[in-house]
Amino acid sequence: MTNYGLLAIFAGVIIIILLAKYAKKLLKQVKDNTEKQKIADVERHQALKGHDKKVLDSVVIIVRAMKAEQCDFSEGCWRLSVLLDSLKTSEEIAQQFPAIFELYNRIKALSILDSRKELPKKERMEEDLQRIKAEAELHTEIEKDLVLLHQYALERISVLKDNSKE
Repeated sequence: MTNYGLLAIFAGVIIIILLAKYAKKLLKQVKDNTEKQKIADVERHQALKGHDKKVLDSVVIIVRAMKAEQCDFSEGCWRLSVLLDSLKTSEEIAQQFPAIFELYNRIKALSILDSRKELPKKERMEEDLQRIKAEAELHTEIEKDLVLLHQYALERISVLKDNSKE
């Protein structure tokens, strides 16, 4: 073999070694990125569970207040609907507690706070009548939903606590 042949073989071996090192470096980067992504996913999931636990704690408080008649159904259903819609790790909540969401949907367009105060007395009374009628129509179903929601929230809180220990 000539010097050029040996030189070509030597250059080929060097190139193969360099490519193998580069491939090893790229594989390590992929592995590191995969591990970082897994850690980020776990942290994100933990944050979502933490958010949901806080929301569910608030749900329990509101449900108890509604059961004890310390909070009227309109206000309670409004607050519960907004809180339940903000849950990150639960789906199809509106279908599980339809009466709560039904009352919310019936009253959400009504005036509240300062805009309510600005209404003429007649309009305010008409809105009050709408609200009272909706509450009366859905009262029994809302009471049933409250029992189920209370149980659901306590179970989900328990599950979220158990999962956070892992």
